[in-house]
Amino acid sequence: MQKRPLGRTGIDVTRLCLGTMTFGEQNTEAEAHEQLDRAIDFGINFIDTAEMYPVPPKGETQGRTEAFIGSWLKARGKRDDLVIATKAAGPGMEHIRGGPRLTREHLNQAIDASLERLQTDYIDLYQLHWPDRSTNFFGKLGYQPDPEETATPLADTLTALKELVEAGKIRAIGLSNETPWGVMHSLHLADTIGVPRVASVQNPYNLLNRSFEVGLAEIAHREQVGLLAYSPLAFGVLSGKYLDGAQPPKGRLTLYERFKRYTSEVANEATHAYIDIARRHGLDPAQMALAFVNSRPFLTSNIIGATTMEQLESNLASENLSLDQAVIDEIDTVHRRLSNPCP
Repeated sequence: MQKRPLGRTGIDVTRLCLGTMTFGEQNTEAEAHEQLDRAIDFGINFIDTAEMYPVPPKGETQGRTEAFIGSWLKARGKRDDLVIATKAAGPGMEHIRGGPRLTREHLNQAIDASLERLQTDYIDLYQLHWPDRSTNFFGKLGYQPDPEETATPLADTLTALKELVEAGKIRAIGLSNETPWGVMHSLHLADTIGVPRVASVQNPYNLLNRSFEVGLAEIAHREQVGLLAYSPLAFGVLSGKYLDGAQPPKGRLTLYERFKRYTSEVANEATHAYIDIARRHGLDPAQMALAFVNSRPFLTSNIIGATTMEQLESNLASENLSLDQAVIDEIDTVHRRLSNPCP
């Protein structure tokens, strides 16, 4: 399996990363362990989780995903062979610490709780799940400044993370759901006040959402802060299983009302077009979508997730799929037509 550098950390991660946000909600502990075993046997060395998981977030399940990974790590004894990434929640989750913030106090509480659940002494990559300021993330459009925001300055957050690195609890730090300004400001602070340099940014990226290419892709290339791509199948939409109003009984979009980001009329039209490309070229639509993400030069790792072993096997197979230029050209034609009609 291909490996790529995690920023300038000296850590190498596999091009595919196992995402785990279904562990503890859609997947049992035994199913989670089965997925972890298969991913590691396939050659994946990179596992991503978060203190908030599983999703949808609820007080009664919060932290269960990390606990499932922790019981697996304890049973398998493979900790030092793996790169474990987790995330500290930003504002808005009242069931976590009464409303988490990215302050020194909250980050110390968050890391210690994650370490305990994961049954490990250190986190390889500790990420800020979303910013502690008013900005555009989770698909929000139309930036509007909030004159009454109570943001935690990035300098304070990164200084607190520096202390955790120095304490040996974290090897590297990353961002998530971040903007170009946030990434560049973090890099500026690393240069000017000596806080750790961010190694990656975990943002959505898929055939229906290529916004990373505007601004962040150049930063990834020039500053070696690569993309950890989440939702590479757009919550499963790009597999085609939800086309024309279909509602498979165990599908995430069927079960949870909150996951409707990729179900607009335009998204449905684009999905039809991408699936048509895949079928004309004899490709599995989901594997084509994943292989496209895998091919991006700004990618560090593609975070795959599954609720069944069949889905996991299909996702893993994308590692060995290389798309012809003709396929990529057709994908780009659809993207320009539906996402950017007046370039």
